[in-house]
Amino acid sequence: MSAALQVQDHREQHYARLIAGSGISPNHEWLACMLASWCEGQGVLPDCLGLESGQYKSLTKHFFSGINLPEQAPSGSKLDFSRMLEKEDLVNLLKQYAKPDTPETDWMIAIIVAACLGSDHLWQDLGLWSRQQLSAMLHYNFPVLAAKNAKDMKWKKFLYKQLCEAEGIYICRAPSCEVCIDYPKCFGVEG
Repeated sequence: MSAALQVQDHREQHYARLIAGSGISPNHEWLACMLASWCEGQGVLPDCLGLESGQYKSLTKHFFSGINLPEQAPSGSKLDFSRMLEKEDLVNLLKQYAKPDTPETDWMIAIIVAACLGSDHLWQDLGLWSRQQLSAMLHYNFPVLAAKNAKDMKWKKFLYKQLCEAEGIYICRAPSCEVCIDYPKCFGVEG
């Protein structure tokens, strides 16, 4: 069996263990995917998935009670810390659009923001298994914000574009995305 298939097999075993039992919310499934990938060194999430230790313990107790999970990232950190300047802005953007009355809101925001510091597509940096999972997760947790991505822009680019627009910064020279030469980079197929 190839190394890639072994990692996928182990990831699926972790997922099956994590998803067992009743789902507390739709976030349970997405977090199980992220944790399964994280345990196999996939994605870029740092120790505690980017949460503070106490938050991580609360999250794992809430969603995965009785399952022993590591706090340290098996793969080490692969984050681009030069983007830390936007961290607070990303947190504020997501808080502004967060679905109210969910106990996991702050956890999901911190995890997404940590993954935004990675260099791949957001779904890959999170350790999700597809872009469709990321889209569903964002629509569930941030429905109004996700609905603003009506043209299906890549999610990380979309979030950063929202930050720029909130500051009145428009770096694109084209009058609209459709005529921009970088259109395939923002709206192209994610691999």
